Amino acid sequence: MNKSKNIGFVSTRIAGTDGVSLEIRKWADVLERNGHTCYYFAGLLDRSSEKSFLINKAHFEHPEIREITNKCFGTYTRNPDISLKINNLRDFFKERLYEFIEQFNIEVLIPENVLSIPLNIPLGIAITEVISETGMPTIAHHHDFSWERDEFLVNAVNDYLEAAFPPDLPSIQHVVINSLASRELCHRKGISNIIIPNVYDFSHPPMEESCCDELRQLIGLNQEDPFILQPTRIIPRKCIERSIEIVHDLNLKNPVLCISHAVDDSRDYYYDQLKRYAEKLNVRLVFINDHIGTQRTTTYDGKKIYTIGDVYQCADLVTYPSSYEGFGNAFLEAVYYRKPIVVNRYSIYITDIEPKGFDLITIDGFVTPETIQRIKEVLYNEERRRRMVEKNYQLAHRYFSYEVLEHSLKYLLKKLDEHRVKKTK
Repeated sequence: MNKSKNIGFVSTRIAGTDGVSLEIRKWADVLERNGHTCYYFAGLLDRSSEKSFLINKAHFEHPEIREITNKCFGTYTRNPDISLKINNLRDFFKERLYEFIEQFNIEVLIPENVLSIPLNIPLGIAITEVISETGMPTIAHHHDFSWERDEFLVNAVNDYLEAAFPPDLPSIQHVVINSLASRELCHRKGISNIIIPNVYDFSHPPMEESCCDELRQLIGLNQEDPFILQPTRIIPRKCIERSIEIVHDLNLKNPVLCISHAVDDSRDYYYDQLKRYAEKLNVRLVFINDHIGTQRTTTYDGKKIYTIGDVYQCADLVTYPSSYEGFGNAFLEAVYYRKPIVVNRYSIYITDIEPKGFDLITIDGFVTPETIQRIKEVLYNEERRRRMVEKNYQLAHRYFSYEVLEHSLKYLLKKLDEHRVKKTK
């Protein structure tokens, strides 16, 4: 790659297993194996402390930021006091960003979704102004935009959205994760961009370290029971009710659906609805998020913690019936761990994944008898299952690997260097 650089990732949260944090880790892996050094600015961080710059107010859940968000959306006017708070926080964030750049001698900024979705408006404005004032070479990585979310359509901050979400500045190279977002960004804001899909390290297959007996016992499955995994958060667009229907329609002796992630506190109503629906269909839901961490360990009170990779390796079938995804990290994870997948044909799947030729069990919004028959064929025919998962792995290695990301990052850094040279002439 290009001459080694100090690269600063900036986001509201760089911690845990959300899609943005996962992609930051992948980008950093690729950048650092090419000689660059990565540093992190966010409101919640789980990276090494010597490379981290923690500012609590950068988190979108900070009370001051939450107040601004609550009062700026769902209305067309904003109180002057909110404008004042936004401006004061913008100045605060600008000072912290300049400190971050100076402390770690940052040469390239990578704002991660913080110039895309307006969950921290003052931070987005501050980053935009810092880039404008310094001409800092920047790769703006966009995962989703305000116009893609219903809750942001009615707002009192369109002036800020136009200026900073995202900004159109000469030193910024814009990256989106799917072709629909690429077209919309060009159409709505006239901003050129490149597409870098979510990726996985397919050149290094997973280690086969089995703890399936323990996990099956934890979930309450016998050896002959299918392990059906829903590897997502509990939010409405994941359409987990379809997965419940799949488990019910399979007519299993022990109908269990395992859900890996926690419920979103703001979506308790959906969690309650799922529980009622599962009880009605006689499907047992097992939530194992309290047993999943970044590494295997045992807590002080003796509770065993497993990785999400452990859970995937033990699954017999992965259900992924989302109505919308920006791309689909869980899809790539299931392919990486060589598991058959039931996937709803959401828009980005149709445009960016399906044409690649993956062998999957697909649904169009609802489960049919044909769906159940195809699932049974895969669950109980080992040779059919092996051919399916091997084909998918090889296709993902071609289209969604670290090597694909590496090629794109080389191109972007070269473009930034060329812009810098022209600027100094």
